[in-house]
Amino acid sequence: MSKSLSSSARGAGAVRIIAGRWRGSRLTVADAPGLRPTSDRVRETLFNWLMPYLPGATVLDAFAGSGALGFEAASRGAAQVVLLEREPRLVQSLAQQMQKLEGAHEVVNVLPGDTLSLLPTLAQQGQRFDIAFIDPPFAENLWERVLPQLLPLMNTGGMLYVEMPKNAPPAVLPQDWQLHREIATREMVGRLYRRD
Repeated sequence: MSKSLSSSARGAGAVRIIAGRWRGSRLTVADAPGLRPTSDRVRETLFNWLMPYLPGATVLDAFAGSGALGFEAASRGAAQVVLLEREPRLVQSLAQQMQKLEGAHEVVNVLPGDTLSLLPTLAQQGQRFDIAFIDPPFAENLWERVLPQLLPLMNTGGMLYVEMPKNAPPAVLPQDWQLHREIATREMVGRLYRRD
């Protein structure tokens, strides 16, 4: 999800799409427990790293929350973006965002439900991803449960972004996944991995 809102983000009630065809569009941030949208600065850095890989990519936002990561990817040229979200208010908000962004329904698919239940379904459907964002509510400590289900869905050369509390130990990934880039703030660390 993008997930503990800063006071400034809470006051704004929105995040903006930074670049691409929907540049400057504002996404409403619904009030939901644990929602912590990834900051503009972190998203800008992350998507600068991802720009060579985004055009035509298939993208998964496994804990969509505000949709900031997934919609940013779609804005910058991803061919398909799948947003997973279990909180009904956030699912409704994501659907409303799609209606406001011209052409979003052609690229973005919102799947309501729990990520741990939806990933096996995606696997059975043969779904594969080039880029995935793993940014769950920090308090639920879901990384170790989600990653084993997600990694088999990732293509060779795939990129995986994992956002965690700053004091949390790094995610443990198989040897074919290498740390590509890292960004940290006072509260979190985001690591971008690449599959060889």
